[in-house]
Amino acid sequence: MRYELIREIFNQCSGNQMRDVFVSEIETDDPEAHLRAGLVGKEISVERIQTADGVIFEVITDGLHQRFSYTQD
Repeated sequence: MRYELIREIFNQCSGNQMRDVFVSEIETDDPEAHLRAGLVGKEISVERIQTADGVIFEVITDGLHQRFSYTQD
């Protein structure tokens, strides 16, 4: 299955609301397996949110907050 992947990395500096955003297209049968294959860290927290056209993962790795949005093409 083909997905558009949007990865947002939230800035942790106080007073700075900017975030890094990366957009790519991927092919996978399991978005969660794709996500977990790329996660590195001692403490990893993943929250899965199912949407009508895909899935969103709220991820915290060693204190860094990221959001991965997988939307079906």
